Amino acid sequence: MAVASFNNPAQKRDNLFAQRGQLSELDQLCATCGGSHLSQDHWQYMETLPTDPVDMIDDLIKMRLYKPDTFGLADTISQTELRKQLFLKTISRGDPKRERLVNDLIKLAGGLDQAFGAAFGPQAGRFFSDAQRISSATRREFLRNIAVGAALVALTNCTPNSDQSQAPNVAGEAEVPDNLEKTDLQIGFIPITCATPIIMSEPLGFYKKYGLNAKVVKMPSWGAVRDSAIAGELDAYHMLAPMPIAMTLGLGSSAFGVKLASIENINGQAITVANRHKGKVKGPSDFKGFVIGVPFPYSMHNLLLRYYLATGGIDPDQDVKIRAVPPPDSIAQMVAGDIDAYLMPDPFNQRAVYEEVGFIHKLTKDLWPNHPCCAFAASDDWIEANPNTFRVLNKSIIEAAGYASDPKNRPEIAKAISERAFLNQPTEVVEAVLTGKFDDGNGNTLNIPDRIDFDPYPWQSFANWISSQLVRWDLQGDGKAKTAIDGKYDEVGKDVFLTDLARELASELDQSPPEEIYRTEKLAFDEFDPADPSTYIKGQIDKYGV
Repeated sequence: MAVASFNNPAQKRDNLFAQRGQLSELDQLCATCGGSHLSQDHWQYMETLPTDPVDMIDDLIKMRLYKPDTFGLADTISQTELRKQLFLKTISRGDPKRERLVNDLIKLAGGLDQAFGAAFGPQAGRFFSDAQRISSATRREFLRNIAVGAALVALTNCTPNSDQSQAPNVAGEAEVPDNLEKTDLQIGFIPITCATPIIMSEPLGFYKKYGLNAKVVKMPSWGAVRDSAIAGELDAYHMLAPMPIAMTLGLGSSAFGVKLASIENINGQAITVANRHKGKVKGPSDFKGFVIGVPFPYSMHNLLLRYYLATGGIDPDQDVKIRAVPPPDSIAQMVAGDIDAYLMPDPFNQRAVYEEVGFIHKLTKDLWPNHPCCAFAASDDWIEANPNTFRVLNKSIIEAAGYASDPKNRPEIAKAISERAFLNQPTEVVEAVLTGKFDDGNGNTLNIPDRIDFDPYPWQSFANWISSQLVRWDLQGDGKAKTAIDGKYDEVGKDVFLTDLARELASELDQSPPEEIYRTEKLAFDEFDPADPSTYIKGQIDKYGV
């Protein structure tokens, strides 16, 4: 019997639950958006919502709008991200039914402020805190707000199915090797534009071209990437360029062999400062006393930030506090006042401008033009067990990097990787990063085509500069980096950076990789001679005192 034939609200709900049990997840199509997600029909469901908040929370659990173990949700969700999703993906679409539903939820919460706070406001933590510690007098308020928040979050996720099978396969065809050890692969990534070649290779067909059924897996933090790699949980990884060196040498973790197979992006980062400091920050000396976020200790972000601060007489270990912040959490922490600035990958610099939270102080390309940032990497053990698969996987990503290096392809790429499964960002934000046409938050509209670029060649001079800064800053404070690296820069670099293989694969793709493996790196405040890193470090310390 159709749901509409029931007059009793409880019968309607029971019938909806029964239907849900009979349908596979892929068959549960939303009548509102045509997507597969939380309920079969929003309107039938909303008509049956109980007015009692305790009953309502039970229904929301049954409909899987939220899980009982997610009371800590607000501790990890970006408030700004959810706010923008709500308005971009509901009201701004111009769909009156969806707007009506949002209004119903607002009324249910007792007003916009209450609904906003329940889902993603500054007091969300109060609503999502441990239910066992909430007194009986406030429990009903808690349940009402957790219900409304969950429903709003669910509604923001209601988008028409993005049928990836309909995405253009730009990769073309290739001869698929018949000696692949495995073809079903999982590749971990952090949702940032630095991972563009790794991410785009799934929807745009670069993996498929080489006979790989590769899926990218979103990771919550760089610490999780490192730990997952050591545990052997995935096949390969998007890593920060310093991570394979640090992990192989046992810096920041137990020693674990990792190879950097190709560079994902060059440039593509920025120093973003909270708007509350607007007009006060002109150069590195103005950061004194700040709490500054970076995505991971062993990152180009941390090393470039330290390089910049030192030129202004700032001791990065004494005059500021540098804190590791997962990129997706960076804006929320800036809004909350937990950090004053950050040097982060995009799109979170541009997103801060988009949200009117911060302004872009400096692009990292202005500190080191064409510096490396992120990389494609795999463990020594996995490469040894799957040499043929590793080779074609690396080749597919190098080909994708070549495709992304062409500016005319970037609007298409921005659309493909903005999807919820990947970056989960407004396309206009991602496109602003990839095209270099952007507002900086200081009233300037800029056109910087190489704000981010894509060159997969892993220069050995990159490895030597990274190693020199690991020695300079002694991030563990135990001198281990100096012991492991000093006097062995070339040896460390050649062991970890697979420069020769990257050149070979790029040549097979008719790209034009260099024959040289070292070059003098020209930074904003000095030049790095990869043949003499020790003298470079001494010169930095003598000039700046740190």
